[in-house]
Amino acid sequence: MIVPASLGSTWNLSQLEAMYDRWKENPESVDREWQIFFAGFDLGLDRPAETASAPGAEAAPASPRAEHNEQERVDQLVQAYRDLGHIICTLDPLGFNNQVSHPQLELPAYGLSEYDLEREFACDRVAGLGQRGTLKAIIDHLRATYCGHIGVEYTHITDRKIRAWLNEEIERDRNQPRLSSDEKRRILMKLHQAETLETFIHTKFLGQKRFSIEGGEALLPALDAIIENSPELGVNEIVMGMSHRGRLNVLCNVLNKSYEEVFTEFEGSYDINDLQGDGDVKYHLGYSSDRISASGKTVHLSLTANPSHLEAVNPVVLGRVRAKQRQSEDSDKRSKVIPILMHGDAAFAGQGLVMECLQLSQLEGYTTGGTIHIISNNQIGFTTLPADARSTRYCTDVAKMIDAPIFHVNGDDPEAVVYVAKLALRYRQLFKKDVVIDIVCYRRWGHNEADEPNYTQPTMYARIGEHPRIAKLYTAKLLADGVIQTTEAAAIATIMQNQLQDALNTIKVKPAKLTRNRFHGVWEGLTNAYTHEPVETGVSAESLELIGKALATWPADFDIHPKIKRMTEERGRVVATHGRIDWALGEMLSFGSLLLDGIPARLSGQDSRRGTFSQRHSYWYDVKTRARYKPLSHIRPNQANFCVYNSPLSEAAVLGFDYGYSMTEPNMLIMWEAQFGDFANGAQVIIDQFIAPSETKWGRVSGITILLPHGQEGAGPEHSSARLERFLQLCAEDNIQVAYCTTAAQHFHILRRQMHRKVRKPLILMTPKGHLRSKQASSDFNEFVSGRFQEVLPDPRYANGTSAEKVTRLVLCSGKIAHELMDRRTEANLDHVAVVRIEQLYPLHEQLLSAVIAPFSKAELVWCQEEPQNQGAWSFIHPYLQRLSGTMPLYAGREAAASTAPGSSALFHLGQEQLIATALGIPARAIAKAGHK
Repeated sequence: MIVPASLGSTWNLSQLEAMYDRWKENPESVDREWQIFFAGFDLGLDRPAETASAPGAEAAPASPRAEHNEQERVDQLVQAYRDLGHIICTLDPLGFNNQVSHPQLELPAYGLSEYDLEREFACDRVAGLGQRGTLKAIIDHLRATYCGHIGVEYTHITDRKIRAWLNEEIERDRNQPRLSSDEKRRILMKLHQAETLETFIHTKFLGQKRFSIEGGEALLPALDAIIENSPELGVNEIVMGMSHRGRLNVLCNVLNKSYEEVFTEFEGSYDINDLQGDGDVKYHLGYSSDRISASGKTVHLSLTANPSHLEAVNPVVLGRVRAKQRQSEDSDKRSKVIPILMHGDAAFAGQGLVMECLQLSQLEGYTTGGTIHIISNNQIGFTTLPADARSTRYCTDVAKMIDAPIFHVNGDDPEAVVYVAKLALRYRQLFKKDVVIDIVCYRRWGHNEADEPNYTQPTMYARIGEHPRIAKLYTAKLLADGVIQTTEAAAIATIMQNQLQDALNTIKVKPAKLTRNRFHGVWEGLTNAYTHEPVETGVSAESLELIGKALATWPADFDIHPKIKRMTEERGRVVATHGRIDWALGEMLSFGSLLLDGIPARLSGQDSRRGTFSQRHSYWYDVKTRARYKPLSHIRPNQANFCVYNSPLSEAAVLGFDYGYSMTEPNMLIMWEAQFGDFANGAQVIIDQFIAPSETKWGRVSGITILLPHGQEGAGPEHSSARLERFLQLCAEDNIQVAYCTTAAQHFHILRRQMHRKVRKPLILMTPKGHLRSKQASSDFNEFVSGRFQEVLPDPRYANGTSAEKVTRLVLCSGKIAHELMDRRTEANLDHVAVVRIEQLYPLHEQLLSAVIAPFSKAELVWCQEEPQNQGAWSFIHPYLQRLSGTMPLYAGREAAASTAPGSSALFHLGQEQLIATALGIPARAIAKAGHK
C-alpha cells in the first residue's frame, strides 16, 4: 500500500487505522492529502474480493479493510502484467532470448498464493473480463494478452486517454488476431512472394549482393496490411523509407516494381543512356506506384531512394510527407499522407538521426502527424550482438522519450504481425503520433549473401540453419487449421516460381527499359539543365514600398519591443525614401517580393525567426503576452505564405527534412539556415549523400537553398568557416550552385532567381555575418528595382574596359574580403589595381569571367582569400584562372592551416593585413593589437 509522504517513515497500521477512523467521523480532521487518500481507499472497498479458505479449512469472515487489501494486491498484479508482461513474451523465433518468468509477475510478490487462484475478485478494470472473475481467470487473460507472441509497452505514456484506448484495444480480445480465411491466404501469398524472390535471385544471380529479407519475411504482410486498410482510414498516399535489407523485396512485392526491371538491373543489360546519370546500386533505388486496395480505392506508394548510411533517409521521408500534406491541403488533419519508416534494430538503437527525427515528430514546423516505425529486428548488427551494441533492454527504448507505444512481435507469427500492423495504423490515424512495431526475427545469411556469419556467431547461425522458413511454418498452420488444402499450398509456390522464371526469360530476349520521368506533376515545365542565361529579377518600386510598409506596421493592440520598434521604423523609412538597403533588409525584401509573386517560402533553422545575429526578426513578440506577429504575412490580401520555423538543435535531421521537402515541392523557396556555417558539419551525410549526388544517382532534383554564415572576423576558429572548400570539392556535372555574394542586391537577386527560372538546383550561399550591417555590402534602392544576379561583378572603376591599360595588378576574390581590398585600395590611392568579384563560384561562368578579365591582359593576376590556402576557394579556382588567363595566378592569403582561423585576435589582424597587402602589392602596415606588433 502506498501512503502519503507526510506520515514519514514511522507509520504503522495502528496509526493509519486511527487516522482513518478520524477521517470517517470528520474528513476535515486530517490533512488534505490524507483526505484524498482515504477517499480513494473507500472507493476501493466497493470492489471487495470474495473470501475463500485453504482446502479443508473453515471459511473465516474477512473485514472490508482486509478484503480491500487483497483486491488492491490483485490490482497491482494486473498493473504489473501491463508494465512487465512483455519481458516474458515468446518473441525470439530462435529461442535464445525468451524469458519464461519474472519475479514481479509471480503471486508472492503481491502477498498472494495458489490458494487464491479460485477466489473471485473484481476485474471490471480489465477489458474483456466482465465485473468479476477468479484470480486464475484474470491471470490467464493477462498472460494471453501480454505474454504471448506480442509484447506491448505503453504504460510509460503520460496521456491517460491514450493509455485507456490502448488498454481497451489490447485487452478486449486478449491481444489476439481475428483474421478471416481470405486474410490468412493473403498473408501466405505475401510470405511466398518474399521467400521465392529471394531464393530465385540467390540461385540465378550467384555471388550478387541483394541484402536478403530472409528471416524477416513478415515485414511484407505487415506493409500489405497497412496499405490495404489505410484507405478506409482516410489515407491516399504512403511515403516509405528503408535501408538496403529487404529493399528489393519491398520494391517488387509491395510497390509492384516489375521483376523484369529488377532482373535487368542484375544482368546489367540495360541501355546505359536510360540511367540519365551515373545511377546507383539496385538496393538503393527508389520507386513509386499506385496500388488499388481490395476495397477498390487507390493508394499512391513511394519508396525514397537511400544511400548505405543507415537511417539517413528518415528525415528526407518526413520532409517529403510534410510537403505532400501541404499539397493535399491536409496540413490540419495530416491523415491523407502518412510516413512509414523501416529500420534495423542495431541502427534504430545506434544512429543519432533516429532520436533527432523522433524529436521532430510533434514540433510545429516539422510534424507529419505521426510515423509508423517498423523494425526488422534481426538481433544482430553486421556481426555484432545486441549485448555489444546497446545499453538498453530493447532497441526501441529511445522511442519512449516521445511516449510512443511499442509493439514487440514474434516474426514467425505473421498473423500477430498483421494484427499489430493494423492496430498501429489505427493508433496513428486517431492520435497523430508515432508508433513502433518491433518484429523480432533473424537474418538467414550474413550481412550480405557473400559474408560468412559463422566467424563471429557460430551458435546463432547453427540454429538458424536448422530453423524452418516462415512460409513453411505458416503453411503447416493453415493446413492444420483447415484454411487451405495441400494442393492450394503447392499451387501458390508454383505460381510464384513461374512468374519469376517468365520474367527472367523475357529480359534475356529484351532487357527492360529503365524509365525515369523526373519532370511530371508539380515538376511539369521545370528542368535540371543548368544555364547561365540571365534572369531579370527586379521588383517595382511600388511593390518594394508595399513590403517596406508591412515591415514597419503592427496591430494597434500589439506591444512591440522598443528596440524592434526602432529597427522596423528605420526599415520602413529606408524603403519609403528609397535609401540604401542593408543585407538583412534586402533579404526580407526578397522574401516579401516572392510572396507577392505568389511564390511561398519556407525557412527553417536554429533561431531563424529572430536570426542568429538578431538581424532578421521575421516574427515579433508582444512584450506583455508573447503573442506572435509575422509582418511579411500582412503585405496584401491573397499573397503567398511565409513559413519560418525555429528548429531543434539538430543539423542532420533538419537539413534532411528540408531537403526532402524540396524534393517534393519545387514551387516554393525552401531554405535551411545553419546558425553558424560550420554547423553544416553536423549534416555532412545529408550534403554528401543526398544533396550533391542525388540527381546523378537517382534522378531526383532539388531546389533547396542553404544559408551558411561564413567569414573571418577574428573571433577564433569556431564559426569562422562554413567549409567552402568542401562544397566546391563536391561540385561536378552542374550538380549544385555555390555562391559567395558581396552585396545586399546580389543576395536579393540570387534568392529571387532561384524561383524565377526553370532550373532547379541546390543553392549553397556563404552569408557573412560582417555583411549584415556593412555599409560596403549595402546597395542602392534602384539595384533592387532593376537588374539581376550577376555571376561575376567587374570593377566599377573600369567598367567597359575604361582605363584598363593603367591596371598592372588584377585581384580576383569572392565574398567579404572584396570590401576590405577596395577600401584599402581607395585609402592607398592605388589606381593600378582592379578588383573583380566572382559571386558564383560554381557553376563558374567561364565565358563571362574571361570577358571581364580580357581588358587586363597585361596585368598580373592575383587570387585573394582570407581562408587558409588549403581551404576556401583557392584549390578549386586556380585551375580555371590558369586556363582562362594562360598564366598561373599568384596566391594572396593565409598559409595552409589545420584550423580554420587563428584563436588570437592579434594573429587574425596581423594575417588579415598581410594578405591584403600581398594582394594589392603594397607593404603591410604596422599593426598593434592586444600588445602584439
